[in-house]
Amino acid sequence: MTNIVNHWIGGKSAEGASGTYGPVTNPATGAVTTEVAFASVDEVDAAVAAAKEAYLTWGQSSLAQRTSILFRFRALLDAHRDEIAELITAEHGKVHSDALGEVARGLEIVDLACGITVQLKGELSTQVASRVDVSSIRQPLGVVAGITPFNFPAMVPLWMFPIAVACGNTFVLKPSEKDPSAAVKLAELLSEAGLPDGVFNVVHGDKVAVDRLLEHPDVQAVSFVGSTPIARHIHTTASANGKRVQALGGAKNHMLVLPDADLDAAADAAVSAAYGSAGERCMAISAVVAVGAVGDELVEKIRERAEKIKIGPGTDPSSEMGPLITKAHRDKVATYVRGAAAEGCEVVLDGTGYTVDGHEDGHWIGISLLDRVPTTAKAYQDEIFGPVLCVLRAETYEEGVALINASPFGNGTAIFTRDGGAARRFQLEIEAGMVGVNVPIPVPVGYHSFGGWKDSLFGDHHIYGNDGTHFYTRGKVVTTRWPDPADAPAGVDLGFPRNH
Repeated sequence: MTNIVNHWIGGKSAEGASGTYGPVTNPATGAVTTEVAFASVDEVDAAVAAAKEAYLTWGQSSLAQRTSILFRFRALLDAHRDEIAELITAEHGKVHSDALGEVARGLEIVDLACGITVQLKGELSTQVASRVDVSSIRQPLGVVAGITPFNFPAMVPLWMFPIAVACGNTFVLKPSEKDPSAAVKLAELLSEAGLPDGVFNVVHGDKVAVDRLLEHPDVQAVSFVGSTPIARHIHTTASANGKRVQALGGAKNHMLVLPDADLDAAADAAVSAAYGSAGERCMAISAVVAVGAVGDELVEKIRERAEKIKIGPGTDPSSEMGPLITKAHRDKVATYVRGAAAEGCEVVLDGTGYTVDGHEDGHWIGISLLDRVPTTAKAYQDEIFGPVLCVLRAETYEEGVALINASPFGNGTAIFTRDGGAARRFQLEIEAGMVGVNVPIPVPVGYHSFGGWKDSLFGDHHIYGNDGTHFYTRGKVVTTRWPDPADAPAGVDLGFPRNH
């Protein structure tokens, strides 16, 4: 009998009632190992109802109660990190060390949530008028939802729900149907940590589940990470239904390499950032812009390193890169490489014919490197989400910056240089939400917020950090006047208090 991944509603596993299931595949073998229940509208409604009921008490709970539960959850998450990483490898395909790194980055946000008391402190101004004080406080929203992608099935949910529940909200998670097991494991650990039933719920599914969350009147806010077309749909639809939205979209992250850069360090960084996790990262470097005469030498250094990458099953400790998530995605990535030469690219490495002995049915693709890529090529214009690195040439720093700023995406970018003045100019002039200086993947630590510009972000708030706390709470200002007990009653004054 095929293993079934069920929903998690009201503090317990809930068997799918819709009769619709989706396949979950081991990308290294191509075999369907699990089926995941797809939620109907009624099942989404049941999860939201459980969250709404739980909010009546959780929203009024003390900060001490919330953070004590999160501290216990953090300990459990740390203790089970290997188990969660194994689930990720089995369903996503990334190598075990990469999966462990994903859990570690999620733990950073749990750490932040454990200290949420500092983030939720309000403000007080006394004596703004005679015996009048004004205070500002932040309160939770109610039921909030998260819709998360396949590439980080543990980390991205951990970017959302720890802060949301620490702020006093209840949460409904709709994880990717391609690798759903990590989300259920997180729910089980939260329950073991003592989180009250209904505070955290998981519903699996497809567009039916997503659209119901976007239109449900009891869902106050929606967080999303995924592709730009879906992010735009999420933002438009949820906003039209009166919800607060943070929708993080796609990317085409550039790395500008100046002539004075350490080319060995730049090549190491390009290979790691482009091909790590098989390129299935929204922060992957997918375009290197080589300035001046360094291009040929840099491309050769990248090629030498890329050819040595060991590709194989994520369960093999010697593997440095695993397969892509699905066969269909693998085939789509391959089309960009196979059509590159006709669009004017120089194909330095073509990984489209790669297979792994003994795992021929896996979703394999090798390393691809394209040089002298024109900005009109599809391989440059689209977010490929695979192990394909484009190298573009620019004569000057200014030309390189203009090229990067012309991209419709503005997620992350990096510069490699020994010149502090050039780096300072770059971080001020570049149009992107996250910038690395000699750092190829500038994902902020948990107490700074993650998010891009332009078509990489829809909504005003970035994710986690201070923006995360502000997104999951709303402000309230209270103006208070108490009569001095020494004053004798003097009738009723309906006028505004005097400010001077």
